[in-house]
Amino acid sequence: MATQYGLLLPHFGPNCSKDKLLDGARKAEALGFDSVFVRDHLVFHPHGMEGTDNTFIDPFVTLSAIGAVTSKIQLGFGSLIPHRHPLLLALMLNSLQYMAGDRLILSLGIGNFQVEFDALGMTDWPRDEVAKEQVEILRRSWTNDHFSFEGKYYKNADVGFKPRATKPHPIWYAGGTPASVRRALDFCDGWFPGRITLPTYKKRVAKLREDAKAAGRPRLLEGCIPITSIDVDRETALKKVSVDGLIKNANSQKFWVKPESGSFQTWQDLEGSFMVGSPDDVVKDVEKYLEVGIDHIVFDLRFRFDEWDRCMELLGKEVLPKVRKHA
Repeated sequence: MATQYGLLLPHFGPNCSKDKLLDGARKAEALGFDSVFVRDHLVFHPHGMEGTDNTFIDPFVTLSAIGAVTSKIQLGFGSLIPHRHPLLLALMLNSLQYMAGDRLILSLGIGNFQVEFDALGMTDWPRDEVAKEQVEILRRSWTNDHFSFEGKYYKNADVGFKPRATKPHPIWYAGGTPASVRRALDFCDGWFPGRITLPTYKKRVAKLREDAKAAGRPRLLEGCIPITSIDVDRETALKKVSVDGLIKNANSQKFWVKPESGSFQTWQDLEGSFMVGSPDDVVKDVEKYLEVGIDHIVFDLRFRFDEWDRCMELLGKEVLPKVRKHA
């Protein structure tokens, strides 16, 4: 399968805009992007590097609206957080597929913000175990007219959904830690970290492939969502991003492979988690992932949502043709 390319949608933050979402999704489809992606939160607390504006549009509402104005671009969750009841989640996913067609991409992770689970009375619930049960319930809802389930956290008897999925969706596990690789192998079909440095990505992928082979499993799907800033040249692209914020965030990552200096100090240290520069610079960054054999790259333009349309055009017209040719 050829590598696919997507965009994170501006459904959050100070530059969130209904017109940017709808017009941008149409444009992304016309430019040949394979997918558009949303984040998932109940209570949105922006990362320090992205400011303090907590504007956030629900991911299902966002993708439903986009599904209505597009016809083929894939609609991705990067990633679903297990704060919904799985039967409600199954109903929402089945309904979204029915309305938008068979073009959903599902990833699921345990989330970074405990406050969201505290708000729902799920403080003491081990989120990895909860996520595993939710995946099992989703799969049963897609393959049975009626099903029962009895787990530690969820129980139901003889329920069914109509319409239901025409076939089971692959589910990617979202996260960049060693534990995320184990969970992907345990109960998912792919591994989809967000921003992650290239040395860390290579280390995780090697482990993922090695363990899948040992378990007799086929190779899992592999992807990532790098922060991206594209412009006429690297100097201009760097000025439009909180590089200090990215470096600070990188140094808070306990499980990333550290540079030789022992800490992240420059934008160059962020290789892989940060694609920055001219279209040719971004092409070179993408090619490093292509050499590893990545399946899906989603460009995260959150620092450039004020120039969303222009950045999307640069990626669509000057990056995608070159990286697709490389493949």
